[in-house]
Amino acid sequence: MKESARAKRLKRHYGRGKQQSKLNLVSLMDIFTILVFFLMVNSSSDVQVLNQDNAIKLPESTAERPPGDVLALTVTANDILVNGRVVTQLSEFQAFDGEVEPTLKEELDYQAGRASKPAPEVGRPITILADRELPYDLLKKIMSTCVDAGYAAISLAVNQKAEQGA
Repeated sequence: MKESARAKRLKRHYGRGKQQSKLNLVSLMDIFTILVFFLMVNSSSDVQVLNQDNAIKLPESTAERPPGDVLALTVTANDILVNGRVVTQLSEFQAFDGEVEPTLKEELDYQAGRASKPAPEVGRPITILADRELPYDLLKKIMSTCVDAGYAAISLAVNQKAEQGA
């Protein structure tokens, strides 16, 4: 039996809805490629996050300026670390009599040699993370070693004190 034009049209109309939709993988691959390139460009391996050890109690300050992306020197209860790598034992550092400790200076010189930019006129920047109970003579010896190695722009890491309302 021959179908009418109306029956053919209805058959075509209902047949369209039963087709499987297809995912366009080319567009999806383009999106992921752009996402990968974006993440590669924006991720920087030389960013230094100041990871504070729970054993180190930083002093409090009302400083407004956030820390920059600079070399971090951490003084723990037992060690002195530069960028998370142990350089010397704190007891050995304290036992040294001079102003400039050679092991720490050697590591700072190495870090300065790895830097891609030339040293600024005021000296390379460095941030010292140390406990607030650190003796001043030890801090002075650390700072002298930093200055001798060309790291004259010294910052001390602090916790920002909450401002009290008036």
